[in-house]
Amino acid sequence: MFTEKEIEYMKSQMLARIATVSEDGQPDASPVGSEIADGYIYVGGYNNPATRKYHNIADGNTLVAIVFDDLISVDPWRPRGIRVYGTADLVERDSYAGQGTYIQITPTVSWSWNVEDPAMEDGEFTTRRTVHN
Repeated sequence: MFTEKEIEYMKSQMLARIATVSEDGQPDASPVGSEIADGYIYVGGYNNPATRKYHNIADGNTLVAIVFDDLISVDPWRPRGIRVYGTADLVERDSYAGQGTYIQITPTVSWSWNVEDPAMEDGEFTTRRTVHN
């Protein structure tokens, strides 16, 4: 499960980046809006069924990754973020982009840094890894 701080952080981000894979194995990354609700991450958009990410999932390539990130500061360099691996389904929903088909991501594993705790400890960059059920 995501912590409250992780959920709050993901909800605060206006953009995330989703990665899907086509039938021929070509990775594709796209900036997207999202909604976090009921343990899922929803990705929609205007005319979502016309997008490459939608077609990749509709074609049966349901493994996805999504990243939420920003910079706390540049001096010192302090990135913050959450990377999520998961499986995707296409669902009908009325949400931030209106009524339509959304990508529903079920998280399987996530990593976060500088969200719960500082990521730099003793000169090492650490992440919080979570296996989702």
